[in-house]
Amino acid sequence: MQAIPHRYFILHKPYNMVSQFVSSHDVRLLGDLNIDFPDGIHAIGRLDNNSEGLLILTTNKKVTKLLFESKTPHKRTYLVQVKNIVSDESLEQLRKGISIQIKNDVEYIAIPSSVEIINDPEKIFSIDKSIFSYYPFTWLLITLTEGKFHQVRKMVAAIKHRCNRLIRISIEEIKLEKLSPGEIMEMDEKDFFEKLKILNY
Repeated sequence: MQAIPHRYFILHKPYNMVSQFVSSHDVRLLGDLNIDFPDGIHAIGRLDNNSEGLLILTTNKKVTKLLFESKTPHKRTYLVQVKNIVSDESLEQLRKGISIQIKNDVEYIAIPSSVEIINDPEKIFSIDKSIFSYYPFTWLLITLTEGKFHQVRKMVAAIKHRCNRLIRISIEEIKLEKLSPGEIMEMDEKDFFEKLKILNY
């Protein structure tokens, strides 16, 4: 009997939705989207309820290990809106590495691959303007190769700023591009792994 080929998708996960199909809590789920998902599909590298953006979905259970447990780090880039204006000194703190607490209250020095202030985020990504802030804010573009729990939110909190919005716009060379919230796109297997820079799959 011939094996059923695996399938690979990228989804623009909307704000106020969890990256799950089943939950014991009263939350919006991926299954609430008007999409005919194949059997056995699951999310890779989840985004929390208040985060938006690129979510990988696949029927291939090996992808999590290949992507996030690999010896080769993989870049993830986030467009982050924080409350109030970020100073040059705070930006430098982030660049040099900042102490955050991870699992079991362990102190960890989080060092981004890159971080910069973005004055015109719409040149990078089409922002959903239905979500807005009444307060002064700063947009940051942060790239990480680490994946600690709520790392980006903890990093900006450590420089005394609140994270208003967190949008993942890319994982390696897989990009959201023009997908609107709730939209999905299927990818060819070879293209999927090449853009993730995973050679042996």
